[in-house]
Amino acid sequence: MIKHILGYPSMGARRELKIAIENFWNKRIDSASLEAEGARLRRQNWLIQKDAGLDFVCTGDFSFYDRMLDTTAMLGLIPARFKNLSGDKSTIEDYFKMARGDERLNLPAMEITKWFDTNYHYVVPEISQSASPALLSDKIIFETIDAGEHGFKPKPCLIGPFTYLSLAKSVDGFDKWELLDGICKIYSKVIKALSKISALIQIEEPILCADMDAAALKNFARVYKTFNKDAAGAQILLATYFDAIDANLEAALESECAYLHIDICRGKSTTDEVLKRLPKDMKISAGVVDGRNIWRNDFENSLSALYKIKNTIGIGRMATASSCSLLHSPSDLRLETKLPQKIITCMAFAVQKCREIAVLGEVCEGVKLDEELAKNKAALDAKRADARLKGTQAEERMAGFTPDMAQRKSPYKKRKEAQKWLKLPLLPSTTIGSFPQTAEIRKARNLRKKGEISETEYEVFLKKEIAACVARQEELGLDVLVHGEPERNDMVEYFGEMLNGFCFTENGWVQSYGTRCVKPPVIYADVSRPHPMTLKWINYAASLTKKPMKGMLTGPVTILCWSFVRDDMPRSEICRQIAFAIRDEVADLEKSGVKIIQIDEAALSEGMPIKGKDRSNYLKWAVECFRLATCCVEDSTQIHTHMCYSEFNSIIRDIALMDADVISIEAGRSNMELLKVFEDFDYPNDIGPGVYDIHSPRVPSVEEMANLIRKALKHISAERLWINPDCGLKTRKPEEALPSLKNMMDATYIVRAELDGLH
Repeated sequence: MIKHILGYPSMGARRELKIAIENFWNKRIDSASLEAEGARLRRQNWLIQKDAGLDFVCTGDFSFYDRMLDTTAMLGLIPARFKNLSGDKSTIEDYFKMARGDERLNLPAMEITKWFDTNYHYVVPEISQSASPALLSDKIIFETIDAGEHGFKPKPCLIGPFTYLSLAKSVDGFDKWELLDGICKIYSKVIKALSKISALIQIEEPILCADMDAAALKNFARVYKTFNKDAAGAQILLATYFDAIDANLEAALESECAYLHIDICRGKSTTDEVLKRLPKDMKISAGVVDGRNIWRNDFENSLSALYKIKNTIGIGRMATASSCSLLHSPSDLRLETKLPQKIITCMAFAVQKCREIAVLGEVCEGVKLDEELAKNKAALDAKRADARLKGTQAEERMAGFTPDMAQRKSPYKKRKEAQKWLKLPLLPSTTIGSFPQTAEIRKARNLRKKGEISETEYEVFLKKEIAACVARQEELGLDVLVHGEPERNDMVEYFGEMLNGFCFTENGWVQSYGTRCVKPPVIYADVSRPHPMTLKWINYAASLTKKPMKGMLTGPVTILCWSFVRDDMPRSEICRQIAFAIRDEVADLEKSGVKIIQIDEAALSEGMPIKGKDRSNYLKWAVECFRLATCCVEDSTQIHTHMCYSEFNSIIRDIALMDADVISIEAGRSNMELLKVFEDFDYPNDIGPGVYDIHSPRVPSVEEMANLIRKALKHISAERLWINPDCGLKTRKPEEALPSLKNMMDATYIVRAELDGLH
């Protein structure tokens, strides 16, 4: 019985890869040193998997930026603007340019967006008529050979062609599916090469658990039958994850792959149907250990599922595995020293999940591991009996909910009139909230955390930073200001630290995109707000200016989606608890005189189920939770929200139901393509489509941003259009952010003058 995972985190337990890559970007190390550190971390990951008792180690799962970008490089589908940057041979510098852009060469980066319903961002492939697939990168072949030479049994992991093309972006109206056969020829070459050095090849097609294009579904079995012939003596494991495989099950079963991997954690509902229809020559890889949370596996529950499969098809036709890649889990629980022991004993990170998989497989094989099973049961029993899980305040608030709490007092048009006292100009400008988190800010926060500076000294420092941020914005000419958030470590963690029901890890880092790692809070109990969270700093900032100061909060859905969430109650109930807590903060901000309040819901679309048929129920409670958090203010108070890299077009009507006075969205990186939705839908409220991409260090020109504003005006009236960046500026350096904002304001002045000329 094979025991394996679908992938392992690349960053390292202490974010060693992040440090190495950023040192390379800053020219502190060369490409050879970066490659050497990558090789060391890969081999370290393989050793972890082998030592845990797994039968294979993953290759091809390690990436210097993103596996979808690695696949683009493998297939030679490099966008035209990045070709021949270094002559005939592509370099790692060129690879990073695709992800980050290049200001010197005026090259905009490729888009990024969410990987299904996770908080991981992938680099979106661009498919145009000029695309010509060719095997450009043999990275996965090299890594698989390397694993074998170092004494490991490799299982190469490829993102499949149907998932790759489904998530790719068609350029200039080109039908991306015309490229399918050309792409599959490259996959065939790679599979043939891998089959000579590995007995098992994993090809991931999570798109099978989502809504597939007709063109994809029609060709799926045909393509995989070819792949299986290409594999010769090796076996192909077709991996699905993130949901049940139901509507597309027939295509998977007809693929003739040796193994079909199913996500039992999120798709258990179709296990019986898979078992019933499974061809006699196909095996099941059962994903019983959740790759997307930090909770200890329930061995009793998982073994029940595994025994059911074993009793139906026999142990010789099954494998035990993680539900998906462990990319979405932190690295190693052993680095956690400050959490209460009761909580630690209920957790498992990537290292521990590898061992859980091995234990489950060994028990299924008949190995006696009574002590490990007993420890697992005792820890979970203690968790269920923990009195801290329930809070009286949260229960009372939930019981007191009425539908009118989620309704603004008046419709948008009346509120728009009531908000004229703000005296904002045409095309009002603002930012999304955060300003660059400089080395000085991080150092001061760390010193305070270590107790090396006093709370008073830290507050003096923060006031200085906020005052400087306000002064910069006034100098730039922005119309609605923010305090810059120097006191905040993370837009979710900051609030979690002040809410009941949360706890925090020291090294629970997970990759969000590129080298950007986040340390999600852990929701382990009922959520409530014991005291105000933001008033002190926002009110201080407001005292420094006569311009409107915007209060900045994170919304309940985003806090939910960007946390590791307790698994003993519905997510919708947890979200409503958070909404009540944010509602209290909104009310206090308004009472204190803050009359523009932004509640970010960057993760609204991320939380959607990946199947269209399941989304309406989620959107119903998610929108209601946002409204519950915000609908306690007067008409004269302006409510903003922000969404980044959302599937905006498909949920525009639900976004309208959120009834925010102003919504800001990512649009700069996509060249305002998102705004095409307004051709068919008359969005009723104000909107601020981002006019430049903050995820790239590149500083866009004045004319570039002016053109984007002009494009936006074709879809949104000037009376309802706001000017802002795509997202917060936290990750940018001051020398990148401030010139970009200056150019944004210059572009705004130009277009305002053009509009005045029309009148």
